[in-house]
Formats: sequence, structure tokens, C-alpha cells
Amino acid sequence: MKREIWKGSEAIAEAAIRAGCRCFFGYPITPQNEIPEYMSLHMPQSGGVFVQAESELAAVNMVYGAAASGVRAMTSSSSPGVSLKQEGISYLAACQLPAVIVNVMRGGPGLGSIQPAQGDYFQATRGGGNGDYRTVVLAPANIQEAVDLTQEAFDIADQYRNPVVLLADGLIGQMMEPIVWKERTPRTLPEKTWAACGRGNRDHNNFITSLLIDAPSCEAHNLELHKKVLEMEKNECRWEEILLDDAEMVLVAYGTPSRVAQTAAENLRRQGIKAGVFRPITLWPYPYARLREIADLDRVKGFLTVEMSLGQMLDDVNLAVAERKPVKFYGRCGGKIPGVSEVERAVQEAWKEVK
Repeated sequence: MKREIWKGSEAIAEAAIRAGCRCFFGYPITPQNEIPEYMSLHMPQSGGVFVQAESELAAVNMVYGAAASGVRAMTSSSSPGVSLKQEGISYLAACQLPAVIVNVMRGGPGLGSIQPAQGDYFQATRGGGNGDYRTVVLAPANIQEAVDLTQEAFDIADQYRNPVVLLADGLIGQMMEPIVWKERTPRTLPEKTWAACGRGNRDHNNFITSLLIDAPSCEAHNLELHKKVLEMEKNECRWEEILLDDAEMVLVAYGTPSRVAQTAAENLRRQGIKAGVFRPITLWPYPYARLREIADLDRVKGFLTVEMSLGQMLDDVNLAVAERKPVKFYGRCGGKIPGVSEVERAVQEAWKEVK
């Protein structure tokens, strides 16, 4: 297969076009500006629509309108911009509208820095908008995976009629790596008979709203949405295990830090510490069950969570391990990236305590 060098954000944009995205609405913010820039040129060439909206709020509500008509629609932003989109994402989930939201994370809180970070984990995995809803959250660790997951995100969104978040740190958005454009086998998806795209051959108009005035109707709707949440939990959970067959110390990391953790684990093995890496690919649904199984292994002595934050995924690791084994943490924040030697030292210190 032919390998091509692509920049992360541009590869994500091209992957969306190849997945059938026909409407992109966005607003510029570093470090994801290459996504709307690429879309502004290539979306019209593919027969689609590009609009630079007047704000992040406007962009996500344009996605709402396009998704309601049945076309594949997407928006992208970075941390504070995604915060502004949260109301719209809640509306998308409530109205059962498929859409893809890309967040190329930067340092925060507030405006923060323009450097890569992972401080949006809580926002993405817990749902930053109001009400009972969840979004599938996909976390690539390299450009190839960013391309593959972007294309799959549209299928997942259509299958469950639900927004899907691609959560990438700023380094993945800005780095360049070789990728392969793979032949994809798309999912078998239901027809969009719900779409508000004209009456056609129906004897009624489709009406899409999230406003349910009386409590019984609203509860029934929420329970219906929850059935879908359970299906997504059952079918979409995924992860990667690296050097875990005989590992005694398990590093848990996602995105760029998982690559740092893998190099650290390889180095630690040469120093006599059997380290391995557990990498969640879906941050929601989180692979609790598999991580709990690993924690139950007698040979596993402890865990170290590595993040570009002050320990947000740490909560989920603790929930999974459930005090079966010690869980330690090492993280950098505000745009600082954990170094390999730093992670090695953190594992060495943790190993002294748990072995």
C-alpha cells in the first residue's frame, strides 16, 4: 500500500471527506486551524459545504441543522471552543442526531496555552452539556489511527444516531507521520427515515425537537436514550495492550502519552522491571472490565497512570482497579509533555513501593 506523509489535522479533515462528510461548520482556534483551512478548500471540491461561522455556538448549531436533514456533518475546535459547543452537543444527543465533533486539545483551563494537553477528558467523557446523555469518545495515538477513527466515527454516529467525539491532543493535530489510505468496509447502517428533508413519499412531516414539557414524556425519552447508551457500552469499547503478557507494572495512558509510556516500558524492561502499557482507545465507553481483569492477575503489582493533565483519567483507572492494586500517577499539564525519562523515574519510584 502507498504511504503518504500527512499532518494530523489535515489528515483528519481528508478522512472526514472520504467518509462522506458533506457539511463542515467551524471557527478558527489553535492548534486545529488546519482542519477548517483544509475543509475550506477541499469540501467544495467534493460537492460539500464549508462555512466559517461567526462563533463556535453558531457552528455547532449549523451542524445540528445539517444533521437533522440527514447529511453527514462535522465541526472541529480546541478546548475553550469545544466548551462553547457543549450546549449544541447536548441538543444533538437529545434529538438523536448523528454528528462528529473533533477536539484537538490545548492547555487550560480558560484560554490556557496553545500547546498540547489532555485536560478536556472530564468534559468529553462525562458530557459537558446538560442532561443525561453520553457521546462515544475516540482517542487516537497516532496519525494513522486518527484517520481510521475519524472515518469510523461517522459510521458510529449514524448507527446510534448520536454525536461522536474524536479527542486528540494538540501534538497529534500538529505532527506529521506516514499513513495509508485503507480500503474500508463500512457498517450496514439503517436508512435515515427520521430526517427532516422534505415529506417525500411519507404521509407526514418529520419533526425533530428536544423540548418535552411534561415530566413523564421527558423521562420516557431519557430512558429511550439510555437504551442506546447501553448498546454503545456493549459494542464500542476498545483498547490496546502492549507488552502486557508478563507485565508486573502496568502503565495506563492514551493519546501521545501512550507512546511515551511504551518507550519507557521498553527501557524499563532492559533495567529489569517488567512494564507494559494498557491504552484505552475509547475513553467512553471506558474498558473498565478488561482493566479490572488485569488488576486481578497475581503477577501485576501496581499501576501508573500517565497523562498530559493533573489526573483526569486517573479517576476511571481507580474505578476499574477498585483498590485491588496500588494506582500511582504521573502527569504534566498546561502544554508540557511527559518525557520518557520522567516516566521511567515515576515507575521506578512506584516499583519500590509495590514490589
